Amino acid sequence: MSLFLYNVVVGSYFLAIRLAAFWNEKTRLWVAGRKDLLTRLEDEISSKRIDNQPLVWVHCASLGEFEQGRPVIEKLKATQPETQVLLTFFSPSGYEIRKNYPHADWVFYLPADTAANARRFLEIVRPDLAVFVKYEFWYHYLHFLKKSEVPCLLISAVFRPEQPFFQWYGGLHRRMLGCFTKILVQDETSVRLLEKTTAVPVEMAGDTRIDRVLEIAKSPLDLPAVRLFCEGKNVLVCGSTWPADEAVLFSVFDDPLLADWKFIVAPHDVQPAHLQAIEQKIPVAPIRFSALKNGQVSTVRALLIDSVGLLSSLYQFGKIAYVGGGFGKGIHNILEPAAYGIPVVFGSNFQKFEEAKSLAHEGGGFSVENADGLKMVLGKLTAKAFYEDQSHRAAAFVSSNSGATQRVLNEVGRQILKK
Repeated sequence: MSLFLYNVVVGSYFLAIRLAAFWNEKTRLWVAGRKDLLTRLEDEISSKRIDNQPLVWVHCASLGEFEQGRPVIEKLKATQPETQVLLTFFSPSGYEIRKNYPHADWVFYLPADTAANARRFLEIVRPDLAVFVKYEFWYHYLHFLKKSEVPCLLISAVFRPEQPFFQWYGGLHRRMLGCFTKILVQDETSVRLLEKTTAVPVEMAGDTRIDRVLEIAKSPLDLPAVRLFCEGKNVLVCGSTWPADEAVLFSVFDDPLLADWKFIVAPHDVQPAHLQAIEQKIPVAPIRFSALKNGQVSTVRALLIDSVGLLSSLYQFGKIAYVGGGFGKGIHNILEPAAYGIPVVFGSNFQKFEEAKSLAHEGGGFSVENADGLKMVLGKLTAKAFYEDQSHRAAAFVSSNSGATQRVLNEVGRQILKK
């Protein structure tokens, strides 16, 4: 793709977002958050920037990428508190939730990728190091980082053969790869692809999310009402579910196989309409988390989570986890339940997720295509010996792949020292 075509495509994309803002709430947030953005950024940076202290710019596309960048930011601030951190997001789903994130000195949207915006952004920020998390390849930002001789890392990255970087038409994408100082990836496949494609140093550092989920699993939220609800029962925790997941799950909730089980359903969408739809369709009458009271739980078998921010701690109560998204665009975070050493079930669309492929291959993870497949997997997991083996494999997978955060942090330190 030529630079001219890139500018046309990107410009058209940003124009489409602005037009969609007239009727779409998420795009309205995207547009409103970028109003006078560079002016606000300059005011904030100039008032808090300390010239003799390093500034690291960390960019995340959205909330999922933030969870991969988060352990690096927090360990960096813990070990080098003098380092200032600018955190930027492309998507409202990241920015709106984390705009008050306490471990960053500044949190902003990323201005649209134009040459003028990128040049002005870097003149204002003057970063000592840029860190892009997993995805997001914006040509003008990467070009001006390299032109300004600012080191730039790509971390927790995953590459696949079908991506433009590895196609005949991917010249501009390969130029973007060449703007990075070093690329730290999650798997060996990515290493092999990049070593054939770019001269930029590549390191197999792993997935920083693993360190984050292990940290959460060691100190989950204390949820006494949920603990009382689950007491003495096997629990199936259903996390980040979508309607397609719920249709499969609800068809087995009243199966005799699970007659003595309890269920926690934490949907991805907690808007009132979706919660009401779940209450109408679920075969075992639920109680909402917001209404959970001590003494009301003995005869209730399903708990419907109607708030956000609890899921990673809810898995502590599970015997088995089901993680949603696998009947849509792709599964959500399966590492969170695996960190507690419980087997994880998910839908069939998981091929782009290395952790799911590895867990399914090594044990502890199970893909299902329909309700019959789910029932079969749950039946297998009721066998004690098989369950214990799969539980051990899930825990071992997570623990054996920890340490990515420190490897990334080591590289961050080296680049800052060079600067």
